[in-house]
Amino acid sequence: MSSSVDPRPTLAAPDDDPWLWLEEVEGERALAWVEAQNAATLGRLADARFRADRDAVKAALDRPDKLPYVTRRGDRLYNFWQDAAHPRGIWRRTRLESYRATDPDWEVLLDLDALARAEGEDWVWQGATTLPPTHERGVLSLSRGGGDAVVLREFDLVARAFVAGGFVLPEAKGGVGWVDADTLLLSSALGEGMATRSGYARTVRLWSRGTDPAAAAVIFACDEDHMAAWGSVDREVPGRLVFADQIGFYDAAVHLGDRTGPLRRLDLPADAEPRWQRGWLAVRPRNPWTLEGITHAPDTLLGIGLDAFLDGDRRFQVLFTPGERRALEGFFWCDGRLVVSVLDELRPDFTVLTPGEGEWRSERLAGLPRTGVAHLWPLDSVAEESDGALLAQVEDPITPASLMLTDTRLSTPVLLRRSSPTFDATGLVVTRHEAVSVDGERIPYVQTGPAGETGAAPVHLSGYGGFRVSRLPHYQGMAGKLWLEKGGTTVVANIRGGGEFGTRWHEAGRREGKRLSHDDFAAVAADLVRRGVTRPGRIAAEGGSNGGLLIANMLTRYPERFGALFCTIPLIDMRRYSRLLAGASWIAEYGDPADPQDWAFLQHISAYHVAEPGRAYPPILIATTRRDDRVHPGHARKMAAKLQAMGYPALFHEPAAGGHGYGKDNGEVAGFAALGAAFLRRAIGWEETVPA
Repeated sequence: MSSSVDPRPTLAAPDDDPWLWLEEVEGERALAWVEAQNAATLGRLADARFRADRDAVKAALDRPDKLPYVTRRGDRLYNFWQDAAHPRGIWRRTRLESYRATDPDWEVLLDLDALARAEGEDWVWQGATTLPPTHERGVLSLSRGGGDAVVLREFDLVARAFVAGGFVLPEAKGGVGWVDADTLLLSSALGEGMATRSGYARTVRLWSRGTDPAAAAVIFACDEDHMAAWGSVDREVPGRLVFADQIGFYDAAVHLGDRTGPLRRLDLPADAEPRWQRGWLAVRPRNPWTLEGITHAPDTLLGIGLDAFLDGDRRFQVLFTPGERRALEGFFWCDGRLVVSVLDELRPDFTVLTPGEGEWRSERLAGLPRTGVAHLWPLDSVAEESDGALLAQVEDPITPASLMLTDTRLSTPVLLRRSSPTFDATGLVVTRHEAVSVDGERIPYVQTGPAGETGAAPVHLSGYGGFRVSRLPHYQGMAGKLWLEKGGTTVVANIRGGGEFGTRWHEAGRREGKRLSHDDFAAVAADLVRRGVTRPGRIAAEGGSNGGLLIANMLTRYPERFGALFCTIPLIDMRRYSRLLAGASWIAEYGDPADPQDWAFLQHISAYHVAEPGRAYPPILIATTRRDDRVHPGHARKMAAKLQAMGYPALFHEPAAGGHGYGKDNGEVAGFAALGAAFLRRAIGWEETVPA
């Protein structure tokens, strides 16, 4: 593919960037380049088979019997729903007894497609915050094109209309909490000096009805170099507000206060995660924490009475102790009980703890599968209104998700709804394996596909490896339609940097360890060849966001292990990432490129700088979205431009909307995914192009 940029083979110095102009998101020259790239990519890939795949995936995403996820607010269940008739979606509600029926009786509150047409805006739903206990008023978050920045508008749920003269906030990153019917707690980056370096809210303001939000009193603030400031309402204690100074991605200072601001900081390590309810506090430290002469390991779960803690008592009870491959996935309070989610060798396990003055009572939540994936969360949006009801979702790579209802009293889970399949899973098997990485660590992965090793299976390999995000064996969904149903094999790699085995697994793949995380992914690719599943030229790898950084490093560090790469919504330029959009908030994950000691290791995973001419790089498609205001689209643009200038046949794609994702509606998501799959299948020689 030709390029009009200066084809300098490499960057002369880390900050010598001839493609800096591509960071101008709406720049005339940059957009002309993007449109030419889009035309070339679509001209090559968007044939009849692509269109058939796109339409099939869209139909699957639009199917009427998929799961309608719900949240209870007061006595109603609320759901946001998208299908062929409502591509942008409708916000609707029903009652639990109706939801149990095959065809629930839904009351539509807002039709987003109609609103977008009436207002001439590219509205995308980003959620609602309603006022307890009646939930008759709410503040809706609406994004233009799917970005993180939102417009906030007050909505009357009884009249099903926006409130004339109500709370309205122009587009900005942030949100609100209801203090009372006429007062909002505003955490927003809107206004001069109100944003951190990362672009998030730097202050918390008390915003009264009928007043200018710009003039609202600032009652809490964090340093500009910190990640963000947040505020929330503790409805258990009248008048209590909670403030958080998010110092970095994994560190925060939490304060209790009121309308005047913070009154006292919780005496906890900044890396500790506290949660409390009904007078009891649970804490998970990220680093070793010594109390009463005892040092508790990272991810130990500790409990104590909240008032006793505030009075200086540090005699915590140990509620959970992690193991080498037994990790605390998460914990939350519900109806005065603590629900603990554990991954035991990646198998889900749930326990309900009842606090007391003596030892807390522990009971295992039975009735959920110990294989595949199980997630558990409260049915109610407001913790203080909960009666203990819990929702559980269970699935595996070839079994569609089911939604079950249980509670903290350990009632037997009851099936609410089961999703229909999106692909034919006949003959497919799911198996677990382990690769050995460069330092001897065992790296798990899940393989789904036909039984038996052929030595030439078309493999779709994906991974993430960052921010303690676990990649679990969910239902394959789109990959099932685009890969498995056609006879291929999919593999999900549990590389370090994720949370599959807790903080130790994340720490091993953070900062200097990010390179090791990438080694893990390459080790999985090699293990697939060692086991006789496939050969390198038949392995197609895909990853997005932090996973896009992973894929870019496979291109530059392990090109011989892959047949094709699909790199989506990526960060790639590790020299400038912290200066672009939300990038500064990720310094805790990657390191600071402005610090010479950090750049010493970052430069080796900055694929934008490492890429060089004359290498046998596999084919790559780099894709982003123009409305991504989290990871700057300049990363993807510049990498594609540099590769093309050095003579590589790199492809590029950038739809105008979508935010930090694949699209604002099911049609856009289906098109993005089908384009990537078409590229990968053809690049590894599995599929020929058919006439357009």
